Amino acid sequence: MTIRPAHDNDLQRISDIYSHAREQMILSGNPNQWGNDKPSSETIKADIDNKQSYAITSSGQICGVFAFIIGPDPTYQIIEDGSWLNDEPYGTIHRIASSGQIKGILAEVLSFCECRIHSIRIHNIRIDTHEDNQIMQHLLKKYGYTKCGHIYVEDGTQRIAYQKNVLNTTARELLPK
Repeated sequence: MTIRPAHDNDLQRISDIYSHAREQMILSGNPNQWGNDKPSSETIKADIDNKQSYAITSSGQICGVFAFIIGPDPTYQIIEDGSWLNDEPYGTIHRIASSGQIKGILAEVLSFCECRIHSIRIHNIRIDTHEDNQIMQHLLKKYGYTKCGHIYVEDGTQRIAYQKNVLNTTARELLPK
């Protein structure tokens, strides 16, 4: 797998992947996180325009997508039922989705983002997920992310917030296993 910036000509494939991901969320007992229409086409386009959208490819085909944003996330300003590990700069992973054709997408995304922040001397990654997304919660714990509390996204719904500090992690440890 390789990860590259997403482009406008990837828009249809990315939309198809998000549609597939919504279907899978519903089948796995998580019908509310993205509902029938998230992320919106406007959000996907803005991620691409802001150079925050990444395509995961295998054999030249896009098999996954995610957004990675360096800097403060407005929805992370207030955390309830806990606290962040620290208040240092961070990158945020949003809108991870897979076509379902390749396993290990999340591991690849986490490794990419952790290496990316490590290279620019930022040491924290934040991510959130819906309470019903048991699969993501399990995987985040597996990959060393700490549950920090609850945040609220733009539409006012609650999410479980996670953070990982990679300060004492070597670049070699950040490579996919």
